[in-house]
Amino acid sequence: MAGHSKWANIQHRKKAQDARRSRLFTVLIREISSATRVGGSDNPDSNPRLRLAVDKALGANMSKDIINRAIKRGRGDETEGDAYEEIRYEGFAPGGVALMVDCLSDNRKRTVAEVRHVFARFNGNLGQSGSVSHLFRQRGILSYTGEFDEEALWEAALEMDVDDVHGDSQAGMQLLLAPARLFAVKDALEKKGFVAESAAIEEKADAPIKLEADQANTLARMLDALSELDDVQSVYSNADLSGQRRQAG
Repeated sequence: MAGHSKWANIQHRKKAQDARRSRLFTVLIREISSATRVGGSDNPDSNPRLRLAVDKALGANMSKDIINRAIKRGRGDETEGDAYEEIRYEGFAPGGVALMVDCLSDNRKRTVAEVRHVFARFNGNLGQSGSVSHLFRQRGILSYTGEFDEEALWEAALEMDVDDVHGDSQAGMQLLLAPARLFAVKDALEKKGFVAESAAIEEKADAPIKLEADQANTLARMLDALSELDDVQSVYSNADLSGQRRQAG
């Protein structure tokens, strides 16, 4: 029975991993198609949003064939499947935490019902468009981990005139800058030997708020519940938590 139990546990873990991978691929495919359509270009070099999506897909071991099909769908070459619209929901979690939920949906009524259900479940409230977005600013973020010369990266960041630097060589460093400069700075730093672990364009709160431990735990569960919804692409909060943005999947 012990051997059977171990095998069952392995199967369960594999199914869970496969489900997470499938969910992540769905999120990334939708984002690639949307980035192609909205960005007006199927060339990642001239479409920063598409480049980010493609880089994430490659990092998740998505095949180039799947990526190319998603680009073709966004370009309109492949019409099968549903058309997705971008929707942003804004509201508040307990403790006055502001939330923004970015979705890609083929059924607005279903999506808002699912998002509203999660807010209600955690005693939050959906607000009107613009109710919390003024608390956030879109920022380009370059993240560095592993072994690197902290002082040299600080100096390089100053030369690149980035807006802010967080962290250190032990916890990892984040460089914050204008989204339009993200890849120019990333490529310039790579030439100096600093290879970013990730590059992202995210909504960052100008003034994050601190939470008590129980509030932070409740918020974390709420963020997870939102991220698990099929139509949710990203969730942002102004709480002082590590990883304020959670990509679904």
